[in-house]
Amino acid sequence: MKKKLLFIYNPLAGKSKIKNWLSSIVEYFVKSEYEIVIYATAGRKDAKNIVMECLKREKYELVVCSGGDGTLNEVISGIMHSTRKARIGYIPSGTTNDFAYNLKLPKNLLKAAKVVLNGEAFPCDVGVINGEYFTYTAAFGLFTDASYETPQTTKNMLGKLAYILEGVKRLPNWKSYHMEITCGDRVISDNFIYGMVANSISVGGIKGLTGKDVLLDDGQFEGIFIKMPQNVLDFQGIINDLLTGNLNSDHIFSLPVKEIVMTSEEPVPWSIDGEFGGEFKTVEIANLKQAVTIIRNKGEIPA
Repeated sequence: MKKKLLFIYNPLAGKSKIKNWLSSIVEYFVKSEYEIVIYATAGRKDAKNIVMECLKREKYELVVCSGGDGTLNEVISGIMHSTRKARIGYIPSGTTNDFAYNLKLPKNLLKAAKVVLNGEAFPCDVGVINGEYFTYTAAFGLFTDASYETPQTTKNMLGKLAYILEGVKRLPNWKSYHMEITCGDRVISDNFIYGMVANSISVGGIKGLTGKDVLLDDGQFEGIFIKMPQNVLDFQGIINDLLTGNLNSDHIFSLPVKEIVMTSEEPVPWSIDGEFGGEFKTVEIANLKQAVTIIRNKGEIPA
């Protein structure tokens, strides 16, 4: 009996990149003796609902998705809500594809499909924020949108500096949130322009913002919080800290996160895996250690 594979793709992700590869990918899976059920998403939460409904009806050895980080988020969320925990394959076809970098996946979609069947099963942490699951980042503040709106060519040329420059363009609209942050025995109360709880080497297409030695299966996230600058010298200090990777300074708090609670005096908009995730006065985030199994590349990233 053939093994069953559920394939979900976002036809609009990354300027509809998947459409040029769809036939080759499906043919490859079929030749590998999989029985394939294919769905194209048509809107927000489609991928999550498809996964939940399909896994409710029958067992799939693999659930494969193609799209951006948002599509992957929905598939993982669907699996987390299901009693059947299928392995996850990811064929990145979005614009930023942060999590694909963590998995060392190639940009070529057919090569990424081959990793799905020939890579290694990796037990990966999953985050939960106020009852909603996230794959690699939950963030608030000024730079949240900037990271995804900065042109990729600029990111490639300037690296971290591109991220900062996009924020500088928004300087007249900078807004801070007074928050009390409780993480373990540590309590921090201050005004913050940015905060992030992440499980990723790459955020917004930029590598290194979360520090060194990031592990995706250790039961801990990386928390980074940037204080509101009071003057030009503070602002310059934030820039210098980010460029040099100094994530514990007078301007930035960095701490390992297993569980964290953040309260604010007003509703704060949050971004979850690059998508708008709602506004909250109180946020509770927890790490669910090795909650899903995802296929990653065994070696270096192929061309």
